[in-house]
Order: sequence, then C-alpha cells, then structure tokens
Amino acid sequence: MPDNPVLTETVIVSQPNQLQKLRTKRLLQITGLTLFGLVLAVAVAGGTTKWVLLGGCFALALAALLAYQRQIVAATYILLWAMCLMLSALAFISGGIRDLALLGYPGVLVFAAMLGNSRLFFSLISFMLAFCAVLTYLAISGIVQPVIPAISAAHFVFTGAILMVTGGCVYLLYRDQQRLMHSLQSENHRVKQSQAHIEHLALHDPLTALPNRVYCQQHFQRLYGECLNNAQRLAVIFLDLDNFKPVNDALGHAAGDLLLQQLARRLENLLSEHDILCRFGGDEFLLLVPGFASNEALAAKASALLQQTTAPFFIMQNQIEISGSVGIAVAPEDGNEFSEICKHADMAMFQAKADGRNVYRFYHDELNKASIDKFNLLKLMRKALKNNEFQLYFQPKLQLCDQKVIGAEALLRWPQADGSMIAPDEFIPLAESSGLIVEIGEWVLQQACLACSRWQQQGYSLTIAVNLSYVQFRDGKLEQQVQQALSAAALPAHALEMELTESLLIGEGDNIAQQLAALHQLGIRFSIDDFGTGYSNLGYLRRFNASRLKIDKSFIMSLCVSQRDEPLVRAIIQMSKSLGLKTVAEGIEDSATAAQLALLGCDEGQGFYWARPLPETDFLGYVSAELMNEARKAKPD
Repeated sequence: MPDNPVLTETVIVSQPNQLQKLRTKRLLQITGLTLFGLVLAVAVAGGTTKWVLLGGCFALALAALLAYQRQIVAATYILLWAMCLMLSALAFISGGIRDLALLGYPGVLVFAAMLGNSRLFFSLISFMLAFCAVLTYLAISGIVQPVIPAISAAHFVFTGAILMVTGGCVYLLYRDQQRLMHSLQSENHRVKQSQAHIEHLALHDPLTALPNRVYCQQHFQRLYGECLNNAQRLAVIFLDLDNFKPVNDALGHAAGDLLLQQLARRLENLLSEHDILCRFGGDEFLLLVPGFASNEALAAKASALLQQTTAPFFIMQNQIEISGSVGIAVAPEDGNEFSEICKHADMAMFQAKADGRNVYRFYHDELNKASIDKFNLLKLMRKALKNNEFQLYFQPKLQLCDQKVIGAEALLRWPQADGSMIAPDEFIPLAESSGLIVEIGEWVLQQACLACSRWQQQGYSLTIAVNLSYVQFRDGKLEQQVQQALSAAALPAHALEMELTESLLIGEGDNIAQQLAALHQLGIRFSIDDFGTGYSNLGYLRRFNASRLKIDKSFIMSLCVSQRDEPLVRAIIQMSKSLGLKTVAEGIEDSATAAQLALLGCDEGQGFYWARPLPETDFLGYVSAELMNEARKAKPD
C-alpha cells in the first residue's frame, strides 16, 4: 500500500496547492458525513451509549476544525482513532463481539485507506483484531457477559447510520477511482500521441515535412526486398541544388527555407505511388524509385526534377532562379546497401556538376575508379609533402622595354621517381578540395621566400611571385604564415608578390579583404592573375590594393595571328595605366608578340619565348647568362 494514498485523484491534480485543497475537501466530507450519522444515533440512544456517541461527536468536530485549518495529518489521526475507539467502546459496553458497532470497523479502514498512510492503516487494523480477540476471550472465559439488547427502532437507526457513512465513503472512493481511470486513459492517449509525434520528428524533416535520411534508409531495404522478389530494380536519384548558398547570403536563411519548402511541394507532385522522396540534408534531396520501367523512364523523371528546380521561385517579392544537379544509381547493379548506393548516386551527381550543372548523370564504374584514384593521389600528396618530394620551379619575369629579368613566378612541381611529372592541373584542384593546399601553400611560401633571399644575397635584385588559393584564406592564418616566411628568410616584404585570381576576390569579399589589407600593411604587393577570364570587375582592383594585372595567355598567344584580341589587350593595358597598375602578359612564345605588347604599352612579360619554368639552379644560370649578355651589349666596341 502506498505511503500516501489519500486520494486517487492525485493523478489528475498535479499542482501541490490543488492537491492540498482536494485532500481537505475529502476529509471534511467524510467528517461531516460521519458526524451526521453520529447525531442521528445520539438522537435515539440512551444511557452510556449516548455519552460515548457524544464523545465521538466532539472528537469529529475537533477533526473537522483541524481539517479546515489545513492540519490534515492531525485531523486524519483524530478522526480515525476517535471512530475506532468509539466503536470499540460501544461494543464493549453492549453486545461484545456480536455488537452492531463492529460493523463500523470496515468503514474506518476504508477511511484510513483513503485519507491516511500505511502506518495509520496497519495500526488501526492491528488494534481492531487485537480488540476483537480480547472481546472473544472475555466472553468465552466468562469474565465479561455481553448484553444483548432487545431489538428496537434504535437498532435500525444505528445500522442505517453505519451503512450511510460507510456507503457514502465508498461512493466517494468509487468516484475517485472513476476519475483516475478516465485520467489514465486520457494520459495514455496523450502518451501515444506524443510517441507518434516523436517518431514523426525522428523520421521527418521539420522544415519540409518530408521523410529524412533515417526514414529513407529504413524503407530502402523493404523496397529493395520487394523489388528483388518481383525481379525489378530500385533506383536512387540524388538531387543537389546549384547556387543555393547565394540565396541564403543575399536574402537570408528565411528565404532559403521558403525556397526549400516550395521545392519540396513541387517534387512531391512528381511522385508515383510507391516513390519515396526525402530531404537528405541541407539542399540535397533523395528519391527512391522502385520498379521503374527502364533507364529512359528514370532519365525522364530526373529531367522532371530538374525542370521543377529551374522553374522560377517567387519569395519575399523576389524572383529566384536556381538549378540542380542529379546523380542516379540503380540497385542491385550499382550496389545493394543504402550507404553504398547513396555514395554512388552522389558520385554521379558530382559528375553532373563537373559537366556543367543542371544535368543528370548515371553512375558507372569509371566514377568509382576515379574516386579511388583521387583517394590514392591524396595519400601520395600527403606523403610527398611529408618527405619533401615537391619542388619549386621558377619562370622568369622580364621588363618588355629592355627585356631585363626582374623576378620570377614560383610554380609547384611534383617529380616522380621515374622522371615523369604529375601535372599541377591534376593535383592542385584535389589539394584545394581536400584542404591540403593550406599546408602545401605554406611550404611553397616558405621555400619561395628562402629562394629569393638566396638570390638577393648573391647580388641579384629579383622579386618572387607566389600564387594563392582561396582555401588559404579560410582559417585566417595567412598573415601569420607570411610574416613567419619573410622573417625566416630575412626577406623584405616588398620583394614578395602574391597572385590572386578574380574568382577569389569576388567569392568571399569581407573575410579576404581584411586579410589582404593586413598583408598590404606589411608591404606585400598583389597582382590579379588570369585577368579577363573571370568577372573582370574594376571595383575590386582598388578595394584589394592590386598593383599588377596579369593578362591571361589566352589573349596573348593569338595576338599576332588574329586581330580579334588586340583591341581587348590594348583596352586592358590602357585601363591599367589609368588606374596606376602595371600589366604583365603571360604566355609570350615569340619575339613578334613581345614586340607587339611593348608597342601597346605592356610593362612586363613571361613565357616560353624566354624560358620555361626552371629548377632554381637552371634559373640562376639563365639570369646570370642574361646579365652577361646585357653587359656585352652595354660594352662599347
């Protein structure tokens, strides 16, 4: 029995104050009902019985007063023990073990169960059993002779009072039990609703209300098993949005969320009966297509997805246009596990991005082979960096007016044991995507500064140019790395030039601008590489303190062959001069192009016409030979 079973309604009533009020109410109800029964009994009783009943009335009145004053424990003890002792006294002075008063014992126990605690309940029932045993012993031994009164109307009143009080309390207990059962049923219903809601949240995306990755993974095996039983295939279509980040950056995440919600509703309209669409994460969606008719049907569904993605969105009074890239993998030929098939669909999606975006691609084994090759190449790069296998080559930079060597551009090379080279175009993009370019870039910076310092110690007044990747700006440590490299090489800052691409300048303006401003304060010079192939915005030339523009070699190599590029090159040179910037032409391969650029006013140049990128020893040999040629030319005949 619980320590405090005062009311079964405590399940219903959760607040302590309300519980206290309800306990007081029940105690007053039972006390009042019992007192009313005693008053009726007093009215028909006489002699000693009447005085015992009056004593009980006074005890109950005291219990009611204490209950009204919220002294619940004291009131409960007085009420129950007073009733127990009163009934015992009535039985002792009258009929003994056969007296009607003992019929009230069960009622007292009922009250104790409702109002008291386990200690009070068991103490009362123990007293009652002991008292009944004593009465029985006294009667059997003849010590006390029970008095069996003649039946009168008073006996009916006594019996009725006992039944009324006991029945009333039992009715209150019954009502409490009914309320308890109703409360438990309601609570059980709420728990089931909460569990269903929790399960829904665990398996659905809260933003789009679509199933999430967990749901999709759980149902993949079911759908795959059904497809196998029916000799069918299961397709996984992976959709990744293109250009979604600019939406969040320009209009805020609220606009991005609305776009995802609208797109989810559009895609749902394309689903067949057994298709499952889920939000895989971020701006990625996954579609399970069981039992499709053919690859052509899959292609049609992928095209429909792309069509819904490219259709304009109208959000916050803005028309937004995006696109998507889709990868498709099919079970069982492309895998039979969820993680494997998703990986292959993801590879196909990245191939779609590489092929220009807004297209779909099917997975094939060559994609996996390419992925493995990239993984192996990345391991080799880490090993090469650790073992100092990379080398710097240097391509001379010359003044076009007198073709004097003024510096060099440091270019990273990766020689192999068999004498071959892994092309930079092959490993640099992988280094950037993996983040390894940060470590490689720091090594290049250190080695380039040390090389330029050696040249200056040998009497060559040369500068060094180093290419930067956008990845090197992410952690904000570039300024510290440059300072350390300059300090370790004892190289003045003005001897170091950093080459930046146009896309880098546009991509993450504020973060990069702050770091470039700090480097500019050190005295570092900046040049814009491959000018003319990107967005070519004049505003950032001033903003990022550029001192040179490097004209892309695609405009230079055909300069003397076609007249198409000359006006553009002339315009770039004139614009640069008006902004106080020097121009550097890349890819000069013959003397005619060098002469033409000099006539157009281009300041500097580099290309195979003078020298290919050279190891440091060969580069210094080339510089020394050029200086000797200049000296011979300057010497009078």
